Amino acid sequence: MEKARVYVDLNEMVTDDIALLSKDDTKMDSMGRIITFYEGMPVSLYSDDASNSGETDNLIFEGTAIKYDLQSYPEWRHVKWCVRINWNSLIHESDMNQSNSME
Repeated sequence: MEKARVYVDLNEMVTDDIALLSKDDTKMDSMGRIITFYEGMPVSLYSDDASNSGETDNLIFEGTAIKYDLQSYPEWRHVKWCVRINWNSLIHESDMNQSNSME
């Protein structure tokens, strides 16, 4: 990964465009730095995925940090931050690497 990104589990979707992000105000990014969230913060994200041959091929995308009322989700009440995902930005890491090498 060329750019620092924050991990999001796409199996933890609250709505069709909102996923759980963090139970705390901070989270470590892919470069080992601590990121402190604020409302409306742009967040570069990744989620694990695999190619058809089973090799790691992370999903790369962008989103916006938000506080989302999770009171109606008892199992997620401990979560402090969610992220609104920009699905138009979604790409596999291998596709991003290929487009960068063509430039």
